[in-house]
Amino acid sequence: MVDLTSEPERISTGRRPWQRWLLLAGVFHVLGFASSVDALMSTRTAQGAVAWIVSLNTVPYVAVPAYWVFGRTKFQGYVNARRDEDSELALALMTKMAELRRQHAELAHGNKHLAGVERLAKLPFLQGNQVSLLIDGKDTFDSLFAGIDAAERYLLVQFYIVRADDVGLALQARLIDKAREGLEVYFLYDEIGSYALPADYLQTMRDAGVQVHRFHSTRGAGNRFQLNFRNHRKIVVADGARAWVGGFNIGNEYLHGHPALGPWRDTHLLIEGPAALALQLLFSEDWHWATEEILDLPWEPSIPSHHAVPVLILPSGPADSFETASLMIQQAIHSANQRVWISSPYFVPDESVLSMLKLAAINGVDVRILIPQRPDNPLLYYAAYVFLGPLLEAGVKVYRYEQGFLHGKSFLVDDVGAGVGTVNLDNRSFRLNFEVTALVVDQTFAAEVEAMFEQDFARARQMQLADLDELSLWYRIGARAAYLFAPLL
Repeated sequence: MVDLTSEPERISTGRRPWQRWLLLAGVFHVLGFASSVDALMSTRTAQGAVAWIVSLNTVPYVAVPAYWVFGRTKFQGYVNARRDEDSELALALMTKMAELRRQHAELAHGNKHLAGVERLAKLPFLQGNQVSLLIDGKDTFDSLFAGIDAAERYLLVQFYIVRADDVGLALQARLIDKAREGLEVYFLYDEIGSYALPADYLQTMRDAGVQVHRFHSTRGAGNRFQLNFRNHRKIVVADGARAWVGGFNIGNEYLHGHPALGPWRDTHLLIEGPAALALQLLFSEDWHWATEEILDLPWEPSIPSHHAVPVLILPSGPADSFETASLMIQQAIHSANQRVWISSPYFVPDESVLSMLKLAAINGVDVRILIPQRPDNPLLYYAAYVFLGPLLEAGVKVYRYEQGFLHGKSFLVDDVGAGVGTVNLDNRSFRLNFEVTALVVDQTFAAEVEAMFEQDFARARQMQLADLDELSLWYRIGARAAYLFAPLL
């Protein structure tokens, strides 16, 4: 016998899943529309805004999560912390900035380009520094570890990638020893770059008295699910007198080479003098974001007794009002009269930088770009081919480093200016990562950087237009497809 009384219930129950799906679809379309308004108001380029708006309203089930993970270009929590001029952080930074400006270097000739860089950095060139160019892993880690061992008051240590391998354990042991000696030791790591770092590595340092925190790219309202903003800086400051900055992270490959890519070619810089305090200022701001603490540190500048060099520390990142890193590179290219040489492991620059490179070459400037032959990121490697043809046609010289993996980020302008830091020539470094570059105005240092580049060019192959003509159609299609995804990497 059929139970008629139960039929309406069964029919109603059968419809509920469809109702839930329709409701869920409606929610996604509403979120897609709301997100598309946000994309319209905040996306940097018209092309990017159109792409997000179309995808958010046609396939919101995929596009909405992707947009809130990868689509944003401003790290709002960090932005808001900076804008609050009455905050404890802002007042502390203003005080330290005033102290640093007392060491302002009066650069010769009233160079408008250097003055522009100072305004971009919101920091001055500081006088009275000594700088040492550190090429490759042995020189860098010998200098860094010796500097840590010699520290007497405090250490500030910040890296994007830290591994718990032999090099990572060597760093850990030194920081623990210093903490046990009574020094204040602060250790900051990026939570995304160092995602594989074991908890016991960090806890061992905490137990010894090292103050350990991760840089929260997911902290703050609206940041819970985004993975796009990363702190790519590599900074070590010892006693406010010496500081190290450049391309090296902490791991075996940075010292001994990569099993698949070969020797690791990288560049770092040791700064002794007042500019070390500018890096200390930058670390303090990042530490405050991670911990909400204001570090109480000494700020008396240490000035070496010989070969005083002007140095400017230029921070950049997604909390800036401008696209600071891209503008820095454009300024360097624009200021060149004879040459501009640039080394970068990733080469997917924006249209503004590409135009500046082509225009400089057309005007007779010796423009050279050094990039790897062996990639550690295939998508970025293939995406670079999209740009190389027009650059070569304009007269830009492109070299592919063949003896290992090129990871150094540096540039040379004429015979007097050079930069060493963490900025790659790609969308992530220009707009999404927190980065830092040390700019040095000194002929002696520029000559050292020139010699370094000449050695690298000798180990590289200069590309020709014929190299691109020989690429297959499928290779070119793959390069174009990689270019579409490169901004997310």
